[in-house]
Amino acid sequence: MRLATLRLDHTTVAARVDDDAAVTIDGFTDLSALLADPDWSTIAADADGTRIALADADYAPVVPHPGKIVCVGLNYATHITEMGRDLPTHPTLFAKFADALTGAYDDVIVPAYAAEQLDWEAELAVIIGRDGYQVPQADAARHIAGYSVINDYTMRDYQYRTLQWDQGKTFEKSSGFGPVLDTDYVLGTPIQTVLDGEVMQSSNTGDLVFGPEFLVEYISHIVTLRAGDVIITGTTGGVGHARTPARYIQDGETVEVSIGDLGTVRNTTRIR
Repeated sequence: MRLATLRLDHTTVAARVDDDAAVTIDGFTDLSALLADPDWSTIAADADGTRIALADADYAPVVPHPGKIVCVGLNYATHITEMGRDLPTHPTLFAKFADALTGAYDDVIVPAYAAEQLDWEAELAVIIGRDGYQVPQADAARHIAGYSVINDYTMRDYQYRTLQWDQGKTFEKSSGFGPVLDTDYVLGTPIQTVLDGEVMQSSNTGDLVFGPEFLVEYISHIVTLRAGDVIITGTTGGVGHARTPARYIQDGETVEVSIGDLGTVRNTTRIR
């Protein structure tokens, strides 16, 4: 099942995305609200609201109001190698704020002062569907609602001003998120970034060092993971900052991040 948050009539609605149309899930303004209901899966499957042609769908961030966004750094073997580091024994965690999220096809507006080292990062997002604290890895899959795609724009100069990365990772409306939450996605599909038609990252989600179930267990032993929270699992090799010479996103360039049949996030960069 594929779910989305759509903009409609100056507000947003939760919707089930079928093959030919999106069907609104009446009574829920977005997937954040839907996932808060323990029966969200049944409600979504049974929904029979307004039908919206997919060509007319305007996608908001798929989960627009997560209570927590927990990011994992250095989690693909290829990326760890290109950055000159050893494989980690524990996940590197940092936070992103919900204000950093934008729609899957929205323009990303970047302040000129933050655009000198603007980089791309293709990432798989894990969306939590059930509250859990100290979840055993064997039970972790039951706490995952599904998966989505995130285009994690990174301001490298801000990121590396200090040892803490958050400031380069959470600029306002800089992370295209969506287009859908897929409840049936299985790891092991291609993940790719294309910058203005040129492939920059190309790998497979099977290259993750720490997989989704491990991350649910690990993070939930630190803090309760709640329905609607998001875990962003890290990027693969091929980032611009690691190239010689380094390459960064320029004004007007479009970044496309695709993961298997999860779909594609496509954001055009506007430096202002």
